[in-house]
Amino acid sequence: MSDKPPTPPVNLPTEIVDALNKATPEHLRDAASYAEALAEHMEREARLEEEEVDVADVEERRDDLPDDVPAKATITIKEINDNRYYYWQWRDGDSVTSKYKGPVHPDE
Repeated sequence: MSDKPPTPPVNLPTEIVDALNKATPEHLRDAASYAEALAEHMEREARLEEEEVDVADVEERRDDLPDDVPAKATITIKEINDNRYYYWQWRDGDSVTSKYKGPVHPDE
């Protein structure tokens, strides 16, 4: 391991770099965990906004919706261990709920 501190990413704002440089190792680990969770949350929210379906599309899909999935649900694709799967996904208050639908390719 090097005696030099790591070089921050060039696109990270100076005020964040300064705050991190003043933090304790425990706070840095907490900040890293929080930052990862926040990034995943923000990406999921952005994906849901992109995938919002108009009412006509929801009406067409109602026949294949499971009983416990609301009509406002959209379908998203998640990649797990190099396999792709469909999930029903919908907003439930402030949280996002997902339910497994099936593999993208049925032979998986």
